[in-house]
Amino acid sequence: MKISNHSAVPVYTISGSNTARPLPDWLIRKRKRSLKQDPEFASRVELLQDFEFEEASSCVRVSEDGDWVMSTGTYKPQIHTHYLPHLSLSFARHTNCLNETFLLLSSDYTKSLHLQTDRFLEFHTAGGLHYSTRIPRYGRDLIYDRHSAEALVPAVGVNDDGNGEVFRLNLEVGRFMKGYEVDVGGDDLTTVGGGALQGGIGTGSVNTASIAEDSHNLLAFGTSLGTVEFWDSRSRNRVGILSAPQDAFDGRSEITALQFHRSGLELATGNSNGIIHLYDLRSPVPLLKKDQGYGFPIKNIVYLNSRASTRAQTSEPKILTSDKRIIKIWDPRNGTPWTSVEPAVDLNHVEWCKDSGMLLTANEGKQQHAFFIPQLGPAPQWCAFLDNIVEEMAENPDDPNAFGSSSAGEVYDNFKFLTLPQLRQLNLDHLIGTTSLLRPYMHGYFVAQKLYEEARVISNPDLWQEQRAKSIQEKINKERESRIRGNKKVAVKVNRKLAERILEREEKNERRRARRVLEKGGDDDMVDTDKAAAVQDEGDAMPSTGGVLNDPRFARLFQDEDFQVDETSHEFQAINPSTKLPKGLTAVEQEELESRKGSSSDESSSESEGEEARPVRKDTSQDKSRISSSSYKKSGHKPQRPPQMVASSSNRKLEQSHDKTFGSRVSKMKDKKLPTTSSNTIVVGEREITFAPARKQRPNSAKDEAVQGQRHDRKERRSASGNVFRRM
Repeated sequence: MKISNHSAVPVYTISGSNTARPLPDWLIRKRKRSLKQDPEFASRVELLQDFEFEEASSCVRVSEDGDWVMSTGTYKPQIHTHYLPHLSLSFARHTNCLNETFLLLSSDYTKSLHLQTDRFLEFHTAGGLHYSTRIPRYGRDLIYDRHSAEALVPAVGVNDDGNGEVFRLNLEVGRFMKGYEVDVGGDDLTTVGGGALQGGIGTGSVNTASIAEDSHNLLAFGTSLGTVEFWDSRSRNRVGILSAPQDAFDGRSEITALQFHRSGLELATGNSNGIIHLYDLRSPVPLLKKDQGYGFPIKNIVYLNSRASTRAQTSEPKILTSDKRIIKIWDPRNGTPWTSVEPAVDLNHVEWCKDSGMLLTANEGKQQHAFFIPQLGPAPQWCAFLDNIVEEMAENPDDPNAFGSSSAGEVYDNFKFLTLPQLRQLNLDHLIGTTSLLRPYMHGYFVAQKLYEEARVISNPDLWQEQRAKSIQEKINKERESRIRGNKKVAVKVNRKLAERILEREEKNERRRARRVLEKGGDDDMVDTDKAAAVQDEGDAMPSTGGVLNDPRFARLFQDEDFQVDETSHEFQAINPSTKLPKGLTAVEQEELESRKGSSSDESSSESEGEEARPVRKDTSQDKSRISSSSYKKSGHKPQRPPQMVASSSNRKLEQSHDKTFGSRVSKMKDKKLPTTSSNTIVVGEREITFAPARKQRPNSAKDEAVQGQRHDRKERRSASGNVFRRM
């Protein structure tokens, strides 16, 4: 899908976007091979299967029930019928001659009437050709009067009386009736349009016809003289003639298209010079004159009226006009253009799917076109998925084919559109008309993108400074937007707090980097060179680029419940003490400090004797922010006691004899004077050790074993000291 124009009303090309004018077969095959690597071709939307002909298509019609599309084309002359609910070709049927136009007589495809270029009228049914009959002269148009069951065929040339004819084929009776005689100029030299033989090249003709089916059933025939004759099908008499105003330069022009409004009081006419006139049947003066712009004959005029009464009351009136170059939709009240479609190939016929925004065309290219205008109406029921596709395209800012994603003067296919003032500013106006580098188009020129970039740099040498200033301004605007930040919700299943902390840390690093960019003058290159020397805050374990949240290796950390962090566990609170406990000493340190306070008298005596002092922590028990051992025990924690240190002046000797028994150590100290408090108490250094002799008893119960625990002095266990056999 491509957007055909970037105006206020977008038009999406559903099919036929790559259709161009006929190319040689060898070039077509070469392009098809190159399309294998084209991502745009691979992601294309094929609305209808085989919605194309081998050379061109001439006419396309949609059935009243909206389930069938019939189209005719060449070459060879054939008829294609598509079943819309299946989005596929139902059947293809070949004919003997090219088709001028056709009508669907039934609500589906089963009955159709075809006007052939060899003066034959063919009736087709679901099984094939049912009947064919020939008319005296070549037909130009075909309409069907449902009230009288007559097929009307405006024809070229005059009869014996010098009048043009509209042949009447009554389908109920099965024969031709007396035709309508329309004034198109006689075959003599005195009348307007005369001087030509009957059926000759310059003779008059009835070019087109229209019928007001929804109102008074009046018939209107447009002639080569530029007049419109109105006939009553009930009395078969002429009721009026409307003469179109003459053009000051081109004179009188032929009427090539007619269309009644649903009310029956308004008529739209299109002539061979590309001019549309809107008339009120009660006045010969046109209400509005509209120029199609290209000067080609008008081929189709369609009032885009919805059949639903509620939609018809709320929607604004619109009218569609088309020639071989462009389709225009505009307001019939004042002529204000609404939107337009200009395909790459010539148009032959345009069909509007009722009550929708879909347009189908028959054109000169192989692929038939299908255009979708969302603001004109919803997608038809058989392709309702187009509404969702168009909505997604409009919301995607990265899609180059999205509506509203581009602006005027944008690059199209490596070309830049420039007007004449812009060319003069770039000093390229001297190339106009002298080289093929400038391709004229409408009010400007297409210039190659490379040439435009070079000319822009040459004409403005200070362009790099403008780009630098623009980059700095973008950085400043980004920083301003980040000043007020809302709470971003992290899309994770588990460990949400951890993800939020990581995201906050990454945003902090990004803001710090933005400040460094502004300090360096807005150049990212200068910041990258100093990136190794940049100092990050403490705790920034993860870099700002990428991040843990975007790393697929850590995806399960935030998605799998097995990796969820239990913040109530003891391990988590030990690693993160700030989550539950106030800042201060741990319970072990507090208890150790209290135990040392009890031996302060011994410490003072040892210091007076000149021994080495033990390092003591600063007493912070009076600080209210510290936690006590009692409160820590109440919280359910069981602190582990570290081994008590024994400080003395003979640390070196104790280290050497630390594997000996107490008896040997006491025997060596008999010659020394040791302070004793009682007969059974010996003071060693700064620690009092009491030997209380007691009779050994075997534990009688498992409870006693649990109380006593493991004892290393039992005879069943072997001692690790060197004096194992001393007591034997």
